[in-house]
Amino acid sequence: MDGGAGLVTDNALTYGDVLPEGGALLGLDLGTKTIGVATCDAGWRYATAGKTIARGKFTKDCCILRALATERSIRGLVIGLPRNMDGTEGPRAQASRAYARNLSAALELPVLLWDERWSTSSAEAAMIGQDMSRSKRAARIDSHAAAVILQGAIDTLAGGGF
Repeated sequence: MDGGAGLVTDNALTYGDVLPEGGALLGLDLGTKTIGVATCDAGWRYATAGKTIARGKFTKDCCILRALATERSIRGLVIGLPRNMDGTEGPRAQASRAYARNLSAALELPVLLWDERWSTSSAEAAMIGQDMSRSKRAARIDSHAAAVILQGAIDTLAGGGF
């Protein structure tokens, strides 16, 4: 069990203190129908888009995410927090916080909630820049958004820009 199990925070400093030696992280973009997944290296240098999981019941999602976390030796999770453009939080943010609490407890891993306001548009712009077709973008947008979320978090964590 990780020392930060049960920790759910949107404070990068607190999260970084729980993982002083780094370690691979799993980034998640929670949608109503899918979960975009990304991973990063143990040194927190780069995030890579992974798969997109069809969202189902929590126990099913948890089993899939547990298998990924075990396979990749994941030390913590970064979950996108969907804030409104003015920074306030609505029902989707509350649902993400609840999901994060449940997932942290189930996987015994700390969770950093990361502002995801621009993640999807940033991911789409990057994929358009790569001349990716509309159908490929649609299939991969959630995992690329997860990578944008995770990259933002690890840039802050690795750079100490708390």
